[in-house]
Amino acid sequence: MRRSDSKWFLTRVKRTIYDFKMIDQGDRVAVGLSGGKDSAALLYILNLFRKHAPFEFDLQPIYVHLGWEVDLEPLHGLARSINADLHVEETAISKIVFDTRGEKNPCALCANMRHGALHQAALRLGCNKVALGHHLDDAIQTFMLNLIYTGKMDTFKPVTYLDRADLYQVRPLILLPESTLAALARREELPVVKNPCPVSDKTKRAEIEALLNEMAERYPDLREKFRTALMKSPFWNR
Repeated sequence: MRRSDSKWFLTRVKRTIYDFKMIDQGDRVAVGLSGGKDSAALLYILNLFRKHAPFEFDLQPIYVHLGWEVDLEPLHGLARSINADLHVEETAISKIVFDTRGEKNPCALCANMRHGALHQAALRLGCNKVALGHHLDDAIQTFMLNLIYTGKMDTFKPVTYLDRADLYQVRPLILLPESTLAALARREELPVVKNPCPVSDKTKRAEIEALLNEMAERYPDLREKFRTALMKSPFWNR
């Protein structure tokens, strides 16, 4: 990310938020922090957007603690940097998934439980929206996973209404490539907490990520072409 283009990403995120009506006046937005660079960049960018937005809204960072020992001080520091308090939602998800259930393919169950814990915490904290750090690469990988393993053509939507929780789930970074967030995280020295999950690098998503990177080496404009296709796609009804 060259210094001269250092804020182009904010223009794209603004357009995404406005086009899909992700955030409005008076919203209280729960920001799901995972400890990774993407969610840290999400909080940083939403705070930048808040400074320029023509309306007021609140940000509430939330970390769902899965049960493993993790040093959360860097995330507390990130929350303090935007004048917010990090809420840590304590759970026993790791024990349930790996010990009690002994899941051979634990990712789906873990994700469902994490999202459930995040949504419940958001509701208790008075939030009406939940923001997740999924980016363009995540959307492409999810499309490829669905196509290869389920035969469906589908991926994340920018905005999803969760009727059971009465929450809106938004993805403001959905049109930014992962490389942009990685560069931003390095430049701004955003904190990253090591993922303690024992299968974090052994998933089908990791395989698809490697495949996407190989394809992008051969077709350098692949991500932007996919972004253009998504914007025209019936998957994303505005």
